[in-house]
Formats: sequence, C-alpha cells, structure tokens
Amino acid sequence: MHTSVTSRVARLGVDLAFELGWDFAHYGLAVPEGAEAAWPQLAQGVDAGRQTFGLRVLQPTRHARKWLNLRLNALNRGRVFDTEQVTPRFLQLIDTDTCPITRSALTHGAGAETDWSVDRVFNDAAYAAGNLAVMSRRANAAKGDASFHDAIRYMRDCEGGVTEIDGLNGAEWARVAVLASFVTRLDHQEAAVLPMLVLPSNRLRVFNPIQALQAVVCRLVLTHAESERPEALDEHIDALRALVPGKALRKDVLAFTDAYVAQVRALRRTQQALTLRWAVEDAWQTRLVLNRWKRVARALTATQAETIVNALAQGTRSLPDAQATEGWALATRGLLSPRPVPRRLPDPKVSLPADHWLAARQAELFVVR
Repeated sequence: MHTSVTSRVARLGVDLAFELGWDFAHYGLAVPEGAEAAWPQLAQGVDAGRQTFGLRVLQPTRHARKWLNLRLNALNRGRVFDTEQVTPRFLQLIDTDTCPITRSALTHGAGAETDWSVDRVFNDAAYAAGNLAVMSRRANAAKGDASFHDAIRYMRDCEGGVTEIDGLNGAEWARVAVLASFVTRLDHQEAAVLPMLVLPSNRLRVFNPIQALQAVVCRLVLTHAESERPEALDEHIDALRALVPGKALRKDVLAFTDAYVAQVRALRRTQQALTLRWAVEDAWQTRLVLNRWKRVARALTATQAETIVNALAQGTRSLPDAQATEGWALATRGLLSPRPVPRRLPDPKVSLPADHWLAARQAELFVVR
C-alpha cells in the first residue's frame, strides 16, 4: 500500500485516507471518532482492510499507534507524511525516555503534559526521516512553528526578565534553539559559536558540518567518559587531533577537549543526580569550554569539519542535500497541495553579539562556572 511521497502529493488526501484506513484495519484498531466523517475514504479503507485481513492483524504497539495517529494528524493538516521511511520501527528508534527540552521523564497515554509526542523540528517540511524528534507535549505545544531565530528571541526575552513564554523558561527555549539549529542551514561562523546545550536527537539531520563535529565530540565523551577503559577516550581524541590541520590547531583541540572532559567529570562529581548526558550538555555553559571550542571551530572551514566527521565515522559519508532531505517536500513547504502557499512574513533579523551565548544576563540560562 506504500507508494512514493511524490505520488502522494499528486493524489492529495483521497488515496491517503483510504490507505490510512487500510492500515488501521491491519492493526485491528478503530479509527478515532469523527475521522471517518471527515474522510469517507478512511471508512472505505477500513472496510477493505477488514475484509482482507480478518483476524490476521498486526500487534498494535504504542509506536504503531503513534504512527497511525501521526498520519491522521498529517492528513487533517494537509501535511506530507513519508511512510516509506517513517515507520513504527523508525519511531521506536527515535524514542527516548526523557524530554530533551524540559528534561522531564516522558509518560505514555496519561493525558499529561509529560506525554511523549513527535515534533517536526523544521516546520516547513514534512513528517520525514531526519526531521523528527520526540519530546513532551508541553515542549511540542510551546515550540509550535517557532524557528531557530524565534527561539533565540524568546530566550533573550527570558534573559530580559520574562519568567516563561508559552510555558517554557529561558533554559528550555535555549535548548529549543539549539535543537532547531541542527536542521537550519546557518552561516559557518554563526554555527561555530553555538553551545551544544542539547544533543541531536537520534536520526535527526545535522546540516551544519561544524555542529556535526561538535556532536561527534559530545558522543565520544558520552560513550567513554565513564567507561571501564577510560583510555579509550584519549585514543579517540588523539584520532581527532590527527585529522586537524596544523600543529597550532591540534594544540587548541587538546586544550578544548581537556577543559570539556574535565568540566563534564566535575559536573558528575558535584551533582550526583545529574545524568551523564545532561553533564555532557551542561558543560557547554562554561566560559572556558565554549571559548576554547570557538577558537577551534572558527579556525576550521565547513569543508574541513565535514572531512573530519566523515573520517571519524569510519567511511560513512554525509549525504548530498537532495538525499539528506528526501521526502521532506520542501518545494511545497511540507504541504500535500502543490498550490502556491501564502508566504509568511520573514522573522525580524536577529543580530547576535559575538559573545551572546556567554552573556548570561540571567543566571538561570547560561551559568558561567
């Protein structure tokens, strides 16, 4: 029943509704109340599926249920949903126990703000592989269609004294901004100064090469900082340094990694309740760590950063743009209809001071330790 995203755009919602009904029947699930009235073809698909499958239905795991409900939501909103790549298995792979924005433990089916939800990180794109992240309902509702620069503005408003905006505080908006930055094509020098206050969600595309390199370093520390063989981290750092051009820059890499690893371990010693992942993220709030990273990141070009990432990934190569955004329906801004889409007014240009991320005008946001 699955065809290409391109053909779905051409067929709009009619065949999609039939196919969705078919899949509800395949899992032996009832369609949510009111959906069949809105989409008669949905009921036709359910009937056809029941006649075909009978009692031979699939196990409706929570990931399968989420997959079906996400598709219904996409259909109702006229959004493209790439069922070729986004499957129940894919949702299982990107699932997480904790909201990356609020850091609250995620619940399931509790009808609470902590319930898990799936967000399209880049809002003008489809429900597609590389553009989805799991977070709490509260974080998802607050983020809405906010872009990277929107989140920056909200964070700065919170720095200026606003307690919360749409239910998120300044630290949480800072994490939204960093998460959104991964799927936002930024100038290399702008991306180079961003702290990695939240790690990229599993399977999320990272478009900016310098952030991809930053994420590699974070993952190395996350994997090896508390391993039974701590020398493994030193070996990986040595491999990274060997790929950096020039003796002076290799020295800067060592100075950065020494400061970063030391800060992660210090956070773990002084805050025993802090998870290693949060320590890996929060260490970027430290002035010394971020300054030393900026020295390295600004000295590299985007091409050099990409080359280093590819080498560290043991032969894996970053995808060309067309492949990296396959199924995103960027031409229609993620909408099913190919008709012209009203243009949104552009966000006001946000001017970031060189050390904006270090300003910490409110201690709640970026505490300089």
